[in-house]
Amino acid sequence: MKIKFIALLLITVLVLSACGQSGLDEPVTLLNQDNEEVTFPTGEPVVFFFITSYT
Repeated sequence: MKIKFIALLLITVLVLSACGQSGLDEPVTLLNQDNEEVTFPTGEPVVFFFITSYT
């Protein structure tokens, strides 16, 4: 039963990833903590982190 679930999960992930876009057409723009716009380029892979704190 566990093997069937894992196989179904992998097939689902494969199908969902195949339906996505191969790349973005325009850059992604987000706001930082100071309400300044930060733009991420689409030409090369970019890694960014979200750090949240609850005070």
